[in-house]
Amino acid sequence: MSTSEQVSPEPRAPMSLSPSRASDFMQCPLLYRFRVIDRLPERPSEAATRGTLVHAVLERLFDDPAVDRTAPRARAMVPGQWDRLLEARPELGELFAEDLGGTRLAEWLGEAERLVERWFTLEDPTRLEPAERELFVETELDSGLRLRGVIDRIDVAPSGEVRIVDYKTGKAPRPEYRDGALFQMTFYALVVWRLRGVIPRRLQLVYLGSGEVLTYDPVEADLRRVERKVLALWEAISSATESGDWRARPTKLCGWCDHRAVCPEFGGTPPVYPLKIVSARPAESGESGQGRMDPAPPVA
Repeated sequence: MSTSEQVSPEPRAPMSLSPSRASDFMQCPLLYRFRVIDRLPERPSEAATRGTLVHAVLERLFDDPAVDRTAPRARAMVPGQWDRLLEARPELGELFAEDLGGTRLAEWLGEAERLVERWFTLEDPTRLEPAERELFVETELDSGLRLRGVIDRIDVAPSGEVRIVDYKTGKAPRPEYRDGALFQMTFYALVVWRLRGVIPRRLQLVYLGSGEVLTYDPVEADLRRVERKVLALWEAISSATESGDWRARPTKLCGWCDHRAVCPEFGGTPPVYPLKIVSARPAESGESGQGRMDPAPPVA
């Protein structure tokens, strides 16, 4: 069965917000709908899977005593962690199904090893004892909105100061594009603040692709600002959920999207909207009626 023929899980209305899904909505509301409501399947990618593999190695390395946290040791963990990942998610084997000689897989694993090794030029794991690794966090704001996510690492100093660390296997963005990365980190900082009553002292992004570390020290005003932003996003998401009006927002990222076949921007037709429509945006001049309370639900 091909990816496009796989049966999607039961559609459902959004119930919470994570940094990834918030970013999806800001990038393209229709992409958010496909992922969160329709839950359309997506093909695994080599880049995303390599990121998962590298994260697994960096997480498990801290199981070892500090003296054993060396670059050779971390590199040696890569093949074993790949086997564990395949066991948990057999569908990832499709990535290299046609690589009969194993050449491409070997190159891919080699790149993961180089990313892991580069981390040792940016941080010294022998001097770190993380308080949390791959920590799922969730909190409910006063508005009732639930925020959730997974934080790669939390360090807590003897003084009680908190540092949130996130690993990125790509390259650091140019300065004009760093707000998106900082949004994710301030989102996590907001959740930690609401859960623990402590504003993290530092947010740290470790870019293994380019060997850079970006840091930001948030203040309360930053977290209140991101809270207002996520509330505004949730209001927009709730409105689109009720009306069924999800707009595609074409960008250069469309070339990486798995859903072009059902995207109107590429001549496709989205699945019939699976949720009950309880409100609709009035049709504007020049529109074909999409968004009215018609007997048939709108498709975008």
